[in-house]
Amino acid sequence: MQLHGYPYEPDASTVIIETREEVWRRAGLDRCTERESTERCAKLFTDALGGHPLRGNHSQWTAFRTVVNERWSHGNTVLIGDAAHTAHFSIGSGTKLAVEDALALAACLEEHPALPDALAAYEAERRPVVASTQRAARASLEWFENLELYLDQPPRQFAFNLLTRSRRVTHDNLRLRDREFVETVEREAAVPAATPPMFTPFRLRDLTLRNRVVVSPMDMYSAAPDGTPGDFHLVHLGGRALGGAGLVMTEMVCVSPEGRITPGCTGLYDDVHEAAWRRVTDFAHTHSPGVAVGVQLGHSGRKGSTRLMWEGIDTPLPHGNWPLVAPSPLPYRPGVNQTPRALDAAGLAAVRDQFARAAERAARAGFDLLELHCAHGYLLSSFLSPLTNHRTDAYGGSLDARLRYPLEVFDAVRAVWPDDRPMTVRISATDWADGGTTADDAVAVAAAFTAHGADAIDVSTGQVVPDETPDYGRSYQTPYADRIRNELGVPVIAVGAISSWDDVNSLILAGRADLCALARPHLYDPHWTLHAAADQNYTGPAAPWPLPYQAGSRTPPTGRTDAPRPRLAL
Repeated sequence: MQLHGYPYEPDASTVIIETREEVWRRAGLDRCTERESTERCAKLFTDALGGHPLRGNHSQWTAFRTVVNERWSHGNTVLIGDAAHTAHFSIGSGTKLAVEDALALAACLEEHPALPDALAAYEAERRPVVASTQRAARASLEWFENLELYLDQPPRQFAFNLLTRSRRVTHDNLRLRDREFVETVEREAAVPAATPPMFTPFRLRDLTLRNRVVVSPMDMYSAAPDGTPGDFHLVHLGGRALGGAGLVMTEMVCVSPEGRITPGCTGLYDDVHEAAWRRVTDFAHTHSPGVAVGVQLGHSGRKGSTRLMWEGIDTPLPHGNWPLVAPSPLPYRPGVNQTPRALDAAGLAAVRDQFARAAERAARAGFDLLELHCAHGYLLSSFLSPLTNHRTDAYGGSLDARLRYPLEVFDAVRAVWPDDRPMTVRISATDWADGGTTADDAVAVAAAFTAHGADAIDVSTGQVVPDETPDYGRSYQTPYADRIRNELGVPVIAVGAISSWDDVNSLILAGRADLCALARPHLYDPHWTLHAAADQNYTGPAAPWPLPYQAGSRTPPTGRTDAPRPRLAL
C-alpha cells in the first residue's frame, strides 16, 4: 500500500492511499466504512504522517479511470482539464494540463475568428500533448501497481527507478538535477566512474558484450532469389559492426526456402548461405574487434510467400507463391493471404530438423549468439498464440501445450549450438488483441524457455494478427521486458521505440532491462553508438572507434565550423 501526499495549505495535504484490489480485499478494507478505512490507514502510515490524523471528506475507495473523449467541444461548449482528459495522479499533471488547455483555448479563439476553426485548432494543438502525458501517467500507474517487482532493489537504485518511472525524468535529466545522487546510484551498481551505464559490459555464457547496445534484427528483403546474403548484407551489417554496438543481429534468417517471408529473405539452408554469412562475420570480427554478431533463426509460417515490403507488405506474390504451413489452417488475412496447411507429425519433425541444421551452419559461419524467433506471428509465434493455434492435439489448447513445439525446436537447436555460445528467444509479450497472448502468458513463456536453457529473453510485442491495436509510444514495449526481468530474475533485451542514449541509460540503471535493441535509429545512423559515446564525452573501451575512423572521433559533435579540426594528410 502506498500513500501519496499533496500539500495544498501550510498545515494540510490531500492524501491518497493506493493499493491493488487483492491487497485491499485481504486487508478487509472492502468491508470498512469511511471512518474505519480512515482510521486504519492512519495507523498503517503513522510514520509517514508524523502523527498527524487523517480525516475523511466523503472519501471512498475507487478504481482510477483514464478519461478520453472523441471530441472536446460541441457548439460553444468546450471541455478542458479533467473534463476532457485525465492522467493518473501520481505524476501531478492535472492542474497543469487544465491551465495549459485554458491558455491554448484563449490563444486559438484570438487567432481564429471563426469558432469552428478555433476549436479545431485548440484540439489539434492539445491532443498530442495530452496523449503524451497520459502515456507517461499510465507508465507511472503501472509502476506503482507492480511495485513488488522492485522491492529487492538496493535503496538508491529503487529511488532512481521511482524517479524515472514515467520516462519524463531520465538519467541525463536527473543528473542535471542531482549529479551526486546519480553518481552514487551508478557507483553502487558497479558502473565505473565517467562511464554511462550503456557502456558497461554484459556477459551471456562465455560471450562478454562490450556494451548494452544491440542492433535489432531488421528484415532487409535484399537477398538473392535463392536466399543468399550478398554485398548489401556485408555493407549493412559490417557498417553497423563498425558503428560501436555491442551486438549486431542479422535479420530473420530462414531455415528453408518455404520458410521465407519474401523472395528477398536470407536463408541458412545451403552451403552457399553458410559461406556468405561467414564473409559477414569475418569482416565484423576483423575490422571491429570486440563486436558480437548474432543470427536470428526463424520460419515465416502463415506470413510467408509475400512481396517485398516496399511492394506491398503482407501481400501475396503475384506469381510463384509457395505453399505455407502453420499450426492451424488459418490465413493471416482471410480472402487475401493463402490458407496454410496444418503441420502434421512428419511436418513438425521436418521443420524442427531444419532449425537444427541451420543452427549447425550458423555455428560454422562464425556467429557468436543465436536467437530463436518466436515472435511477430511467424511459425513458432503462431504456436504460442491462442488466436493462431486452434489445434486439438498435444500441441494446442493450454499454454503449456502451445509451448510444446517451440520448446522442442529450442531444445533441438540448443543441442547442436556450441555450449559456450548463448541463445536468446524473441517473443511477442502481447498480441494487442482480445483473446490473445497476455502479459501473464508472456511471463510463463519466458520462464519456460529460461528453464530449457535460454540465456536471455528478447521482449517484443504484436504483429501476430492483422487487427491488432498496439498502444504505440516512446519505449512502449519496455514494461513487458521490465516485468519479465524483475519477476523471473532473467536477463532481458528491451526493444520498441527506444530512440535515445538517454533512454538506454535510464532503462539499464533502473534495472528494467539488461540490453536495449534499437532498429530505426541504426537505419538513420549506422554509427549511432559511437555518436552516443561522443555526445556523452565517453572515450573508454566499450565504444572503440575503428582505427581508420579515429580522426573523426576528435571532431566536435556540435559541428561548429570555428572549432579546431584534426589535421589530415593525403
